[in-house]
This record gives sequence, C-alpha cells and structure tokens, in this order.
Amino acid sequence: MEPNYLHVAVGVISNAEGKLLISQRGEALAWAGLWEFPGGKLEAGETPRQALDRELHEELGITVISAEPLITLQYQYPDVTVKLYAFSVGQFAGKVCSTLGQVCHWVAPPELNQYAFLAANKAVICAAQLPAWYAILDDAGQAKLTDNLDHLLASGITLIQARLKQSSPEAVGRFLDHAYPLCQQQGVKLLVNSAVYRSGCHKADGIHLTRQDLLACQHRPEGHQWVAASCHNLPELLHAQKIGVDFAVLSPVQTTPSHPEATPLGWQRFAQLVDTVNLPVYGLGGLSTGQLEKVRQLGGQGIAAIRAFSR
Repeated sequence: MEPNYLHVAVGVISNAEGKLLISQRGEALAWAGLWEFPGGKLEAGETPRQALDRELHEELGITVISAEPLITLQYQYPDVTVKLYAFSVGQFAGKVCSTLGQVCHWVAPPELNQYAFLAANKAVICAAQLPAWYAILDDAGQAKLTDNLDHLLASGITLIQARLKQSSPEAVGRFLDHAYPLCQQQGVKLLVNSAVYRSGCHKADGIHLTRQDLLACQHRPEGHQWVAASCHNLPELLHAQKIGVDFAVLSPVQTTPSHPEATPLGWQRFAQLVDTVNLPVYGLGGLSTGQLEKVRQLGGQGIAAIRAFSR
C-alpha cells in the first residue's frame, strides 16, 4: 500500500525584532511535543500560498500581507510523504494569538537548533537562518582583501566565504586574524574554503567544501557550525544532502567570464535540480543582484557571487 501523500504550507514568520514564530504540537496529534513552523495541509484546489494565508488566519488570527517562497522540500516519514512549501512571512496584520490552543514561542534564528523539531523542518531551519546573498572573497593582496571585506560589511552582507585557494598559508592566516573578529562583531558568518583549511587556518564559523573535498567526504565534517558545498550536477547535490551539509552552491547557472568553457545549467535545469534536493541552494555563475527574485521563485535560497558584490 502506498503511503499517504500530503501537501503542507508553513510560514516562517518574523516580527520587528527579527524573531521567528514556532509552535508545539499538542498531545492529541502525532509527534506530540515536537516543534514546527505554523501552517497546515492544502485543501482541494488551493495553491500553497492560498493555504498559507488560510491556515495562518485560522491558527493564529493574522492576515498575511507579504510572503515569498523560502524553500520547498519533500520528506518521507514512515507512514506519510510530505511535500512542504515554506514561505518567509515578512509582514502580517493582526496580533498573533493561539486560536487552537497550541503553545507558540518567538525565537531568535540562532536559537532554533535548541528545539526538537519535526524531521522535515531541518532544511527549513537552515534556510531561515541564511540570507539571500552569499559573497565570495577571492585571492587578492592583503590591502585589497581588507578593502573588499570592508565593502561587504558596509553593504550589509551577512554570509561570506574566504575562497583564498591561491594565497599562502601565512597570508590567509593574517587575513583571517583580521577578518574573523570583525565578522563576529557584526553578526556575519564567515566560512573558509576547504582548500584553505588544509593549510591549517581555522578561524571561521564553518567550512565550504570544494567539489573534490565534498566527494571525498563520507560524513559531514566535524567541528563546524556551518558546512557548505560547491555542486555542479545532481549526483553532487545528492551527495551533499547525504552527508548533511547545511547548504549548497550550484553553478554555473549562466555563462560566466571566469569559466567561459563551462556549459551553463540554464534556468530550467537549475530549477529542476533545486527541486530534487532538500537543501537551501544558492545560484552561482553569471548572476546579478537584480536576478534574486527569479532565483527565489525557482526555489533557490539566493545568489552567490564574487563580482556582483564587489566595488
């Protein structure tokens, strides 16, 4: 007998303080006591967005003003397959109240991992903590690197990869000694490319696996708050998901000057690949900041880039 198949829309609702609303499943429900993002099943003929609006009004007494797709995933429980449509809800009208009696908490994004969530929410939790922009710092002289970092921080970028694969260990160490405290002060996540980690530099919030290092891993690298990976096709994305990375970068989406020989995925293939995995995925390659809405509508987390965020 085929398992039940459910379509569910949930809202990652943020308030003026940047906290997110989560609710606890009641004793009469399956998986009682676990936490989830508010929402519910799609009714016949409803779109995910229509179901979101209805469910949040019924459960919380609020009216959604603005919401955009955050991540869509499919999760197989023992007795049911869930297609989960998560939306980022930035504006709503009304005061949140528990109309069904469920316990609700406003939680800062970094604290989400302290709660026991339904298993399908793991990727949603990651997506909720990640920004739309992932800036990549490439090799340059020390003065230029520092200038580029200052520009990114002043621009409000909150997720940065130091991809300094051609720099000497000494130069990388000097830069990270300078960069990491600045990033910590401003709440910016700094990841270091795995090729750089091999040089012994570890001052960062996480590691970004190269394609080669990703495929060499059979398990998620230990000791890192955040683990990301570079992917270019479906097998690599599936391997990244299997070992438990937090997010992936998929490239090249379009033709890029740095790798003109690489065949671009194109928008249709990008959307197909993103839809196949339960991971936040950034698009990389030939993208401008003005294409963020398109990337998000196709299921991507956002845009990763070097030139798009540089001076």
